[in-house]
Amino acid sequence: MKPFDLFSNAVRAKEIFTVLARHGFADLLNQIELPKAIWSRFVPKSTPPRTFFERVRLAAEELGPTFVKAGQLLSMRPDLLPHALVLELRKLQNEVQPLPFNELKPVLIDELGCELSDLFASFEETPAATASLAQVHFARLHDGREVAVKIQKPDLEKKVLADFDLLAWLAAQVHQRVERIAPYNLPAVVAELRAGILRELDFRNEARNQQYFNALNPHPDRVFAPTVLDELCSERVLVTERINGRSVDDVQLAPDQARSIAAHGAESLLHQVLIAGFFHADPHAGNVLVLADGRLCLLDWGLAGNLTRRLRLALADLFLASVEQDAERIVEIAADIGAPAGGVDLRSMERDVTLALREDFNPKIGREQTGRALLKLLYIFGQNGINITQDYSLMAKAVLSIEEVGRRLDPSFDLRKHARPVLIELQRTRTRPRALWRDARDVLRSTLIGVKELPGELRRIVRRLERDDLTIKFQHQGLEELDDALKTASNRITLGVIIGSLIVGSSLIVTTRIPPYLFGYPALGMVGYLLSAILGLYVVWDIFRHGRHR
Repeated sequence: MKPFDLFSNAVRAKEIFTVLARHGFADLLNQIELPKAIWSRFVPKSTPPRTFFERVRLAAEELGPTFVKAGQLLSMRPDLLPHALVLELRKLQNEVQPLPFNELKPVLIDELGCELSDLFASFEETPAATASLAQVHFARLHDGREVAVKIQKPDLEKKVLADFDLLAWLAAQVHQRVERIAPYNLPAVVAELRAGILRELDFRNEARNQQYFNALNPHPDRVFAPTVLDELCSERVLVTERINGRSVDDVQLAPDQARSIAAHGAESLLHQVLIAGFFHADPHAGNVLVLADGRLCLLDWGLAGNLTRRLRLALADLFLASVEQDAERIVEIAADIGAPAGGVDLRSMERDVTLALREDFNPKIGREQTGRALLKLLYIFGQNGINITQDYSLMAKAVLSIEEVGRRLDPSFDLRKHARPVLIELQRTRTRPRALWRDARDVLRSTLIGVKELPGELRRIVRRLERDDLTIKFQHQGLEELDDALKTASNRITLGVIIGSLIVGSSLIVTTRIPPYLFGYPALGMVGYLLSAILGLYVVWDIFRHGRHR
């Protein structure tokens, strides 16, 4: 991969380093050996008493949409980040100033392929909602239908990619130089975030997610997603029916009605996760509207999770083991569905799991925070080398979000009560004769296929041994930096030899006074001096550009 050129985004790089310095990350900048002249004068003499995690959130908010969205996606990785940091990142808000409609109009016309008057009888230029990636405007079609039009901000992909180039460079430097952060593998995390945000920038994914949910939804009279006008949607524009509802924070409901709506939301999410295997990954209060008829509408389907049947059954077992406070069973399930690295201390994990359940999932003392308990469990698994699928992380955040929404509507909300019928239904489906026969058939079939193919595989190995054609490939890990350093050093040595030769040759020409002359001096000698000076300055600039370590 071509090394990132810091100077190609010098202005934005300086802004990022300045914000990091201002929020108390000067030690980090020191460790990656950035020139102090860029950021040292921005280090505050005194700072308010804030935790490390609070400073991370504040820095992300100040750095803008890419970093806010990256933080929101990171909050869905409880297997990777400490529980306190996940909760802090969930506070990130898309508080951005709306763009004038004149700046968005070219995007809309370009994506629709026609003038607005050809499609819309009226169009409200004042945005109904503004986020980091897009704005939503209300409009009315010529047939009278009220619609919501989500428009991506202009040139957004280019800005996001530039920010991620900087993030990737910074993550690589921190990964190489800060030993205590190396286990988090920041370059891989940044690559994953980049892919996630680019996926969200294609609004066709969001449209497909909404349509798929509505197709699977067994209770559209309780919970639904807005109907998508597929013929008007594109990569940067999403058009759906307009939903006239109120946020769960603003709606005024009778206690019984609020309790019923909270139950419907919880049952819907549990059905999505455990039965359908397809779920809304971020049903926080801002993405849930309450309609006048008591239905719930789930908005913003840019991020959705998927769980296979095996993962859904394991999740049900995990939940039941958590209710029973069975730490040993929880560790067994995690080791079964994850990919444990060598040397995992299962006994130590059981102790950590027991403590996490006691703190956040202990009905005996009134601690019944299912979402928080799941976040802690996934972090324990990740720290012990058990890599659980990312969709489990999305599920944990979704459960935490729906619990918060439920408690805003009904302070006595208990997710366990609503999970019980869904778990009973799932248990029935897995113990039906047809399901048991299917599982036995699958095991028998895979076993027979393996037995049938084994002799052939052994014959192929023996034949390759007879032909002396069996090779084993070894790959050295961690030598990429040494290879780059050797290449850089050899290039500079070569340039040094060339510069020295030019200086010596030019000096001989000047001393012997070989014509032609330029300003009284041999022209060839002066050209040689000039070339050696240019090459020398380039070498010095290259050293400062890449740092002393390159």
